[in-house]
Amino acid sequence: MLNTIGIRHEDKYLLERRAPLTPHHVARLVSEHHLPFIVQVSEKRIFSNEAYIKAGAIVDQDLKAAKIIIGIKEIPNYLFEKDKAYLFFSHVSKGQVHNMSMLTRMMELGCSLIDYEKVTDDQGKRLIFFGRYAGLAGMINTLWTYGRRLKEVGLTTPFARLRQAHEYASIEEARNAISEVGKEIAQHGLPESIYPLVIAFMGYGNVSQGAQEICSLLPTEEVPVSALKSTIESKLIPSNIIIKTVFREEDMIESFMPGDEFDIQDYYRHPENYRSKFDQYLPFINILVNGAYWDARYPRHVTKDALETYCSNGQQRLKVIGDISCDPDGSIECTHAGMAIDRPVFIYNPVSRKPTMGFVGKGIAVMAVDILPSELPRESSNGFADILVNYMRPLAEADFSLPLSQLNLPSAIRRGLILYNGKLTPDFEYLKEYMAINA
Repeated sequence: MLNTIGIRHEDKYLLERRAPLTPHHVARLVSEHHLPFIVQVSEKRIFSNEAYIKAGAIVDQDLKAAKIIIGIKEIPNYLFEKDKAYLFFSHVSKGQVHNMSMLTRMMELGCSLIDYEKVTDDQGKRLIFFGRYAGLAGMINTLWTYGRRLKEVGLTTPFARLRQAHEYASIEEARNAISEVGKEIAQHGLPESIYPLVIAFMGYGNVSQGAQEICSLLPTEEVPVSALKSTIESKLIPSNIIIKTVFREEDMIESFMPGDEFDIQDYYRHPENYRSKFDQYLPFINILVNGAYWDARYPRHVTKDALETYCSNGQQRLKVIGDISCDPDGSIECTHAGMAIDRPVFIYNPVSRKPTMGFVGKGIAVMAVDILPSELPRESSNGFADILVNYMRPLAEADFSLPLSQLNLPSAIRRGLILYNGKLTPDFEYLKEYMAINA
């Protein structure tokens, strides 16, 4: 007998409009594999209730009849149901304090948990993600923030015409708007007050690639990190070209031991033996876009101390940080929290070390929205579902009453199985330590 799959209504954020599966994907699964679906009623989801009904799903107020429940963001503790299996971004694998009570509740109820973030191939590469769409939306927002910030200090630029990502009807409309800005810069050049303009990207994965995709709509020339300082000082790049540079690990990290060459594999194994050297580049960057992975084992790249030192000399080139990765108190230390879509930007004052919401004040404008893909809800949902759809049949056919060793699921999904019937699976037993600390 097939497990009924429930698609939940997203309730963590008011402007969260994504869905893990679209009506198109549900229709395909119903038609080809006769999978049963229940979709929770939602008046804000980008896809209408009626569209799911036409796809062959039942639409209801709750998901009590579903054995497997799929969503996107975290689920409130009181909504978990006994013995059910859940798929969502749980944000527990790093021992995140704020979600340990959620994990505890799921264990009490005998739930199973599959975290999309941990669904990987044999090489550990993530298979189900929104990263590219975070990069697309994040770069749109970063350029919009730059235009707004300059306007607040009395500088009118072509970037001032841009809007926040969610205000465009589609990604194509946003692309066209940015392309028009690019054409104006190519024809007339940048204002002298912001030339030369340097956009720096931290990281080179899916998030960064999405951001660079948007940046490519502007007239840019990529310069190696090693040549950034000399290129700016020479002013050989014409005023109708934006300088782009991409930071990889070896550009940002060095060993504590003088003279040791950077070894990326050793860095991943022993990050405690390394430190960031990123602060030396701060004086040469106008817009910093962070799309790099970070967790607490790794050094921060932009610290509050470094920003205070940098801003104390009075020559502040850095105007905007687009923190797409959005790790609170993380790689970009001044990102104190993820911002909401309707309040996406704050000004960080490196001297007082305090944030002020909006675009006005002394300091650096930081754009740090933690649900950026939701600003492109239709496109990001489609892209996500294109991958997730391939795992729905084996999940519907799985017998969750069997011992873990007999559970018939694809190996990629098994790698993402954090809880099975209320117990931590072997790869995630380390979370017991975090749960004990936060009990």
